[in-house]
Amino acid sequence: MTNQLLPAENTGTEITRFNALRHGILSRYTVLPWEDATEYGVLVAALAAEHNPHGPTEEHLVEELAGILWRKRRLRLAEAAAHQHGLDDATEPFRGTVKAALAHLGVGEQIDRVIDSIRATPEQTAEESSDLGEDEAMTAKALKLLSNGKAQSYEKAVAVLRADTREWWEEVLSRDPEDFDEDETAATPDAGSLRRFIDKELLPWYAQRRKELENRPLIRAQAFGQSLDPNKLAGLARYEVHLDRKLERTLTMLLRLKDLRRETIDQ
Repeated sequence: MTNQLLPAENTGTEITRFNALRHGILSRYTVLPWEDATEYGVLVAALAAEHNPHGPTEEHLVEELAGILWRKRRLRLAEAAAHQHGLDDATEPFRGTVKAALAHLGVGEQIDRVIDSIRATPEQTAEESSDLGEDEAMTAKALKLLSNGKAQSYEKAVAVLRADTREWWEEVLSRDPEDFDEDETAATPDAGSLRRFIDKELLPWYAQRRKELENRPLIRAQAFGQSLDPNKLAGLARYEVHLDRKLERTLTMLLRLKDLRRETIDQ
């Protein structure tokens, strides 16, 4: 990749400090193919204008400064990428992010996706909470009908269930009896079986769903926290320390050379 850092500014045989840097041996290898060479050129020009290098040694040191600062910028991108990778991992169900976030509440099996807690706005959460409340209210009516023991209580209870809840119940009824565990009873279309389904499946599901909706900020914070991988960031931190030390040494050397040049001129 050819990096045109700065336009040529030749006045006779004179080569300005900017042109000298444009032909530097380091600059052409600093910018990666997917990075912006023009942006790097602006950085080099700013440093050249600030330090006004004279001679190949000072020009080389200014190039070094530009390369160090450019790599520190790249380091910030790497840190952000590491967090993004960690966040993607934290949203996987098997990572137990929801369970960890709500450990103090004693939650059950995760219902909501972690990514839903991250993306949801307060308005969306309020809407989903309202929807859950409506579902619970309809199930409460079904329970009341099942409890009165009147004729056709089962049929009436099924009828008042919300459509998606009723579909869940119908799916349970359609299961093969062999699919149930030894301690489970196969579902049958009667009041007792529907009552067991509500008590053992629906009510715990409502409770878990309510906890997750009410504590989405905790789930979001847990996911963001888990995105930090100390093992990955430790290497980046060591590299940053290396760059900081190199920056300090290079800048010190450049300033000393400029001081020596001024002393020579004064003499």
